[in-house]
Amino acid sequence: MQIMKFNIRIWIVAAVLLGSFSSCKKYLEVVPDNVATIDYAFRNRNEAENYLFTCYATLQKSIFYAWSDPAFTTGGELLHPFPVENNADMGFRMLRSGNNVLSVELDFWSGNNAGVNLYDAIRRCNIFLDNVDKPVDLSVNEKARWIAEAKFLKAYYHYWLVRMYGPIPVIRKNQPVNASIEEVRVKREHVDTVFNYIVQLLDEAAAGLPRIITSEASELGRVTRSAAMSVKAEALAWQASPLFNGNPDYINFSSKENKPLFSTMADPNKWVLAAEACQQAIEEAHAVGRKLYPFVPPANLTGLSDSTINLLAFQGAVTHLFNDEVIWGANAVNSDWQYICIPKMAAESQTNDVIWGSLAAPLAIAEMFYTNNGVPINEDKTWDYGSRYIPRASDEAHRYYIRNGYQTAGLNMNREVRFYASLGFDGSNWFGNGTLDDDNQQYVQGKMKQISGAAMIVKTNSTGYWPKKLVPYQSEFLARSLPVPFAVPRIRLAAMYLLYAEALNEAGNRTEALTWINKVRERAKLKTVEESWATYSNNPGKFNSKEGLRQIIHQERRIELAFESQSGWDMRRWKEMKEYLAKPIQGWSVYEETVAGYYQPRTIIMPVYNTREYLWPISDADLTINPNLVQTPLW
Repeated sequence: MQIMKFNIRIWIVAAVLLGSFSSCKKYLEVVPDNVATIDYAFRNRNEAENYLFTCYATLQKSIFYAWSDPAFTTGGELLHPFPVENNADMGFRMLRSGNNVLSVELDFWSGNNAGVNLYDAIRRCNIFLDNVDKPVDLSVNEKARWIAEAKFLKAYYHYWLVRMYGPIPVIRKNQPVNASIEEVRVKREHVDTVFNYIVQLLDEAAAGLPRIITSEASELGRVTRSAAMSVKAEALAWQASPLFNGNPDYINFSSKENKPLFSTMADPNKWVLAAEACQQAIEEAHAVGRKLYPFVPPANLTGLSDSTINLLAFQGAVTHLFNDEVIWGANAVNSDWQYICIPKMAAESQTNDVIWGSLAAPLAIAEMFYTNNGVPINEDKTWDYGSRYIPRASDEAHRYYIRNGYQTAGLNMNREVRFYASLGFDGSNWFGNGTLDDDNQQYVQGKMKQISGAAMIVKTNSTGYWPKKLVPYQSEFLARSLPVPFAVPRIRLAAMYLLYAEALNEAGNRTEALTWINKVRERAKLKTVEESWATYSNNPGKFNSKEGLRQIIHQERRIELAFESQSGWDMRRWKEMKEYLAKPIQGWSVYEETVAGYYQPRTIIMPVYNTREYLWPISDADLTINPNLVQTPLW
């Protein structure tokens, strides 16, 4: 980490400029260029508020951008095997070649290779907290809220760093300008110290944050008490999880003074604390009106089938901007990357060169979703697992999800609604894209030379599965493109229900854990875990043990939160990423023209992933600048 003495006037100019970007929301405006002093930046209420918005800027522009999120690009649930613009390929490239200490990819420590320097963001928060008392026209209530927001952001930037790097330096206060070289050469701190500090900040922030956003026109995306409490619950779950709770891989991870940076023994009470925090966060979310999203058809959608309504209820929880399920979402919205999520399906779209449809979900992700009986495909004793790759004609029972009579893989049939809501595939119907009649939907034709099939190499979906979940049904990509922007939620209520279930199970309360899983399954029109496993699974008592229910919860989270920048983080904290990426990433043979040729699994890439990849390295350059730092183990 580059920490050195610097001229405070120059730094302020740089900090302000780093926050500069355009937005229609007032809270993303920036301090004017060429601001030279802290006194000027805090001379009145308006200038201080602008400085607060620079504290938000890193969050909105960088962290909430899909390509910069390690969970989105390095989690193995999406692929983009071909180079895309600028640094957007960094995370996907890591799946193919791993990381390195000479030029760290997605480097959020120093801000290189599609990462952003989060220590700069933390310093901005500290400057704000040190100077917010200066504006004489700032009301007491506003000041209390702004302090709480800055503390939340400071906590979240530390939280992002600890998830990536493990033990990190905690920047409680900025060093004075006259600090010595040794004083600015900070050190890694014990991972529990880091998490405890994050939780402390979030508790302080929650007390001063508003419960709801009342001025939606200007303040959507600013944090609330519910958001702070939910991030606290997440942080405590991370602290309790195998990656950080007594991980034997880091038993010798120590500072230069030989002080341990990891606990050597797992502490089960950490799960109790996480469960308590989840319960409190959910209670607060309920109190302010958060609920699982129900799709209520608007006036222009009449006569929809229950199948389509159920599908849109799941999709809408993600693509309906700031709906009642969203506990915390970015104000910054993305529409551009919908071009690489959707295939060409209609004749009019053939002239639209911006549609790539090249963001692809691996075959393993398609296999991850449940059958329509609500159990894994390899457990359902009524589902023909051995013949899943053999194509056959779809039938009337699937007509709202698959083109009737179309030859598609058995893998794509008799699956749960979240499968059809999340994935497009050869033969699948695609509700929306300008066609709102669910009896006459557009559909994917994915084989070579078909309308949705392989084109030029960079505009080809390499697996034959498209992330349909990330395209609102209202978006149109025909002769011209009319995407409806939305922000992928950072925390939604279903995620908190499943996190609570996980913490309860780990704390020894399986009965209560099942209650919260089943709430999520009910929205997906699945029977309870108990009934589904007892009736359909070849392992009917799986949910009766902590280990068995853990597997169910982990799969439920991966299904429910697929493509939402969540599963990649989960797989790391569970220490399951190495196992998942220890085998080839496969898809269909998309360059084949025949049904028989297309439905043959083929290897796209062999991922590079081993134990050291669970935590990011610090670059050699940063270790040279600050000799008090120690390198992440195994790097």
